[in-house]
Amino acid sequence: MIAERSLLLAHISSTAFGLAGLLIVLPNPEIIVSLPPMGQTLFQWSMAGGGAAYIVFGALAVALYGIRTLGIATTLAFMLPSIFLSLSSELLGTSTGFPFGDYAYLSGLGYKIAGLVPFTIPLSWFYMGFVCYLLARCGLQVNSSSSWIRHVGAIALGAILLTAWDFVLDPAMSQAPFPFWLFQEEGSFFGMPYRNILGWVGTGAMFMTVAAVFWRKKTILLSRQQLNLPLIIYLVNFAFGAIITVVALDSRFLLPSGFSVLLGVVPAIALRWVSEANRSTSMDMSLKNVTSDEQLKVTIKQANMVVK
Repeated sequence: MIAERSLLLAHISSTAFGLAGLLIVLPNPEIIVSLPPMGQTLFQWSMAGGGAAYIVFGALAVALYGIRTLGIATTLAFMLPSIFLSLSSELLGTSTGFPFGDYAYLSGLGYKIAGLVPFTIPLSWFYMGFVCYLLARCGLQVNSSSSWIRHVGAIALGAILLTAWDFVLDPAMSQAPFPFWLFQEEGSFFGMPYRNILGWVGTGAMFMTVAAVFWRKKTILLSRQQLNLPLIIYLVNFAFGAIITVVALDSRFLLPSGFSVLLGVVPAIALRWVSEANRSTSMDMSLKNVTSDEQLKVTIKQANMVVK
């Protein structure tokens, strides 16, 4: 838990540091010039690795949280499909334009796999997808005995939460003064093509479906306190994109930020809130079932005594 919290703090700190660098330091080069040689060297290192660092810290924090809370097998059952399938989608997208549109990654997010996709991108799909699906699953009280409709609902809701984050992430990362990727076509949705939204929903739903199959016999009952880290991760990453979008871009980008709040932030907070009631209800039902089983055993025992 200490390591988990330390990594979460590192994720938040590196995110805040990155915001300061992108919004304050880089637009004002005189700040860099005024630094001593050692300070300039540290700044160059931070700018070279900062974009990758906050993603790595986030992925590690979520991985440790998953192992501690759900177990290593359950965590790997989500991690491996999400990384593999998202990387496949990204490689396909950067090569053919399907399913996200024509785009290309610039430098700043670490080593590129096949020269196309930074290694940090599938890590971000993993940790953000994990917290989105976990919030949706706990909020809808999906367990081993749930109907397929409830399972589909959790997948759909998790994919929507993930895509809502992209409403602030894509403008911030592709259209801000210091971008990390670029769309090679002018999209109709605030510079993004509409198929980018479909690509996000489809990719998220795809690896969440695979995880749901692996988790089909898993009952996950988490309290509000246990869902603190998933919610914090979601809100921190939302804030990163939203602050850049609002500060660095013009006022028309307030609309996608509003969509992100309405479709992502509000449901995420609500799902964490109702999870406590769902957990309590499920625990009460389990206790009643245990009590009923014990009463049945006593009745059977008494009947056998009468027969004898």
